[in-house]
Amino acid sequence: MQHTPVIDSEDIGYLYDAILRLETKEDCYRFFEDLCTIHEIQAMAQRLQVARMLRDRVTYQQIVDRTGASTATISRINRCLLYGAGGYRAILARMNDGEK
Repeated sequence: MQHTPVIDSEDIGYLYDAILRLETKEDCYRFFEDLCTIHEIQAMAQRLQVARMLRDRVTYQQIVDRTGASTATISRINRCLLYGAGGYRAILARMNDGEK
C-alpha cells in the first residue's frame, strides 16, 4: 500500500532520494554530519532507540532512565508506533531481521 506523505515537496523528495543513495555507514556518517547538527543526529538516534524500547514493551520510566527522553517524546513516538505511517515499525522489523 502506497503511503501519502503528510509533508511533501520537491525539496523533501530530493532529500529522501539523496538518503536512498547512501551506500555505507561511512557515507551516512559523513552525509548526516554535514547535513545536521550533532544535537539533531542525537535526537533522531534517541527517537529510534525509544521506538525500539517501546516495541520491546519497556516501561516509560525505564525508557526515561536509559535514554533521557522526556515522557512527551516517548508518548509521541508511542502514538506513531500505534497510529502513525508505519515507518518506525517497518524499519525496526527490517533491522530486527538483519540481526538474526
